[in-house]
Amino acid sequence: MKEVLRLLKEANSTVVFTGAGMSTESGLPDFRSKDRGLWEKFNPNELANINALLHNEAEFTQFYQYRLGEINKYQPHDGHRILAEWEKNRVIDGIITQNVDGFHSDAGNKTVYELHGSFRDMHCHECKRQVSRTDYLTGTTRCECGGTIRPGIVLFGEHLPQDTFQLAEVLTQKADLFIVLGSSLSVSPANMFPMLAKENGAKLVIVNSEPTELDPFADYLIQDMKIKHFLTELNYSL
Repeated sequence: MKEVLRLLKEANSTVVFTGAGMSTESGLPDFRSKDRGLWEKFNPNELANINALLHNEAEFTQFYQYRLGEINKYQPHDGHRILAEWEKNRVIDGIITQNVDGFHSDAGNKTVYELHGSFRDMHCHECKRQVSRTDYLTGTTRCECGGTIRPGIVLFGEHLPQDTFQLAEVLTQKADLFIVLGSSLSVSPANMFPMLAKENGAKLVIVNSEPTELDPFADYLIQDMKIKHFLTELNYSL
């Protein structure tokens, strides 16, 4: 921790990359986990894709109303709020995240590149008209134009947001410290960013409860500490 603290203090540009482990510490379960009640109601493998939106609209909508309702039960934890303060105080330059819950923005971060989209954005699939999350949950699931209201997340079968990836790549290339929080780093192409940072000379820190595919490339590995405790301890000493 002393070495990570030293790197954080000395770095000219620090970027944070977050995965599901960041959100589960808020209590939000990973929707892919089959020990959840979600799998008793739906099959996410069938509904989290563009074909379900186009050909199974009713069940698609029910599934995403359920998921949004689950997200609304939870909120950012202290670690999210610390990262927001760090960005405000220029300790970090921004966040790249695989998460779609919007907790980083809810906590106050401004520079957040959401590689897989976000539940903060609800819009018409046809005309892109924005709808509030509250309206979506209370029944506004059809647009005036006749299109289906949907969350602004990337569904299977859709293209990833290239502009977001490009901005995240620019941010990563400037980093001399890259910190991964709660990601298995197994999902491509999102997992390219830690290696891009490393190839550009950045120090790589990985904080995750389980081993990741990129552990051999990390300068520091932390597997025995909760993310919020890791951030709290660093923040205390900054």
